[in-house]
Amino acid sequence: MAAEKQYNVGIIGYGLSAKVFHIPFIALTPCLKLHSIVQRSPISGNSAPEDHPAVKHFTDAKPLLSDPEVDVVVLCTPPNTHFSIAKEALLSNKHVLVEKPFVPTSAEADELTALARKQQKVLCVYQNRRWDSDFLTVQKLLRENTLGRIVEFETHFDRLRLAKPPASSWKAGLKMDNGGGALYDLGSHLLDQVYVLFGMPSGVSGKFVNQREGRIVKGNGTEEDEPDSVTAVLSYNDTGLLVYVRVGVASVESQQMRFWVRGTKASYHKTGLDPQEDHLRKGGKATDEAFGKEDEARYGKLCVVGDDGTTVTDGICPTVEPETYLKFYELFAKAVASGKEEDVPVPASQALAVLQMIEAVRESARTGREVAP
Repeated sequence: MAAEKQYNVGIIGYGLSAKVFHIPFIALTPCLKLHSIVQRSPISGNSAPEDHPAVKHFTDAKPLLSDPEVDVVVLCTPPNTHFSIAKEALLSNKHVLVEKPFVPTSAEADELTALARKQQKVLCVYQNRRWDSDFLTVQKLLRENTLGRIVEFETHFDRLRLAKPPASSWKAGLKMDNGGGALYDLGSHLLDQVYVLFGMPSGVSGKFVNQREGRIVKGNGTEEDEPDSVTAVLSYNDTGLLVYVRVGVASVESQQMRFWVRGTKASYHKTGLDPQEDHLRKGGKATDEAFGKEDEARYGKLCVVGDDGTTVTDGICPTVEPETYLKFYELFAKAVASGKEEDVPVPASQALAVLQMIEAVRESARTGREVAP
C-alpha cells in the first residue's frame, strides 16, 4: 500500500494562535508536516527558530509564499492582514487556513472565496468552537428534538474584564473597520455557531456599549466610539425564533452564562466555557486522556415539561464526549488531500455569511433600525 501523501505546512505569525491552536495539532495530523514558520522579530524566550530548529524560518511572508515546497499556508496574523496575505497565498497555488475573524469585510471574503475556486485550492477559516463540547451538546439536543420547537436561544461570552487589555496587544488597538474589537473577536464565534444551527436570520438588531466607561456607542470608527461589549438580536420570521447574542466585559458571576435555550418541550441552561482552550493554554495536549472532557459538576441543566403540560422536572444534562479541535484538523487535512470545497470543515463561503451578519449588527447599531443581512 502506498504511503499517505504528506503536505508541507507553512505558518505565518508566531503568537498564541500558532503556538497553542495550530502547531500542536499539525503535529498530531499524520498527513500534515510543519515545514516553515514566519516570525517577524524573534527574541529570546519568544523565538520560533529556538522552539522549532528543524524547520525553515523566515522573517517575512514572501519567501515562504514563493517556496514551492510549501503546500498549505496557515495564517495566524492580525485580521487586517488576512486579505492581502491569503490572496497572495492562493495566487501562489497554496491551500490556505485563516484564523478567525476571517477578513474585515464580506466583500473581501467574497473575493477570496471566488479566487480559491478559480485556483482550485482549499480556503478554510478556523472556527474551532464548532467543536466545543457544549456546542456539540446543543446540536445533539436540537437534532434529537429534546427541546421541541426552539423559541429563544441565548449565547454568551460574558466575562469580568474591567481593565483594558495591554497596549502591546494588537487586540487593544485594532478597530472594527480592520476586523478588531469584541464583535469580530468573540462575536464571530457566537454568530458562526448560530449560523450552523439556524442559518441566516431574516432580521438583525444590534447595540454597542462601552461597559468599562458606561456609554452606549455607535461604532463609527473613532477610538472613543469602539465598543467593548455587544448585544444583538437575530429574528427568524419563518419560525418566530429569537436569538440573543451577547458579549460583555462587566459580568460579575461565579459561573458565567454560556447557553440558555428555550423550547416548547424543555429548556437547556449551561454555564462555563468548553475546557479545551484552558487546557491548551496551561500546557496540556490534545493527547491527554482528560482533554476536552468536562467535569460532571459543570454539566448543564435540563428542565423538561411533563405530559400534563404544566409539571416541570429539573435534571442534569451531561455534556457530550468531545470530538475536540483535533477533529477540525482531521477534516481540514482531508479537504487538502481531496481539494474539494465540500470537504472543507469551515468553508470561506460560510465565513462570508457570518461577516454579513456582523455587518448587519454594525449597521443596526449605527442606525438604530433592524437590518436584513
